[in-house]
Amino acid sequence: MTTTWLDEVFNVRKPVIAMLHLAALPGDPGYDSAGGIGAVLARAREELDALQSGGVDGVMVSNEFSLPYLTKTEPITAITMARIIGELLPDLSVPYGVNVLWDGRASIDLAVATGAQFVREIFTGVYASDFGLWDTNVGEVARHRAASAVLTSSCCSTSSRSRRPTSPSEIWSPSRKQPFSRPCRTRSAYRAPPPAHRLMRRRCGG
Repeated sequence: MTTTWLDEVFNVRKPVIAMLHLAALPGDPGYDSAGGIGAVLARAREELDALQSGGVDGVMVSNEFSLPYLTKTEPITAITMARIIGELLPDLSVPYGVNVLWDGRASIDLAVATGAQFVREIFTGVYASDFGLWDTNVGEVARHRAASAVLTSSCCSTSSRSRRPTSPSEIWSPSRKQPFSRPCRTRSAYRAPPPAHRLMRRRCGG
């Protein structure tokens, strides 16, 4: 039986990863300045408690209400998310991941800062989205990840209600022909290298 990063992180074959959607953050048009970060944190605590009490295997923290989305986020977004996740760490009893919508570099930076075990993001492709043309740069992000010496696994979303690929081909056809292959983990400058780099081919749903 093939072992994947999911088995390594969650120790179950089909983990249930729940979404913890943060309320609008500082800098977002919908941010509740009266309630402040305290209100965002209080809501996040309540949701985390409900999710973990419900028996989920993992939690993904994202800035779902940072609408409209940016592909290059302002620094305050990841900074605030790091503050909130830091406050939640004592209460986290399951593996957790992060996603700074829709910024691959910021997602990796946040994972490094908070010790997240995985990230989710759109790393490849060009899309026509509801917030404009979305042009990714997987080479740039891969090099940023390597330079950050991060041991975090990456999950690539392949579909979304908010975008369509600019190519006329059906979205799954490229991934069927050319699966996204990459080392699951990158070598850290601060730790001994893993026993082996394994190239894993997988498709991860959003």
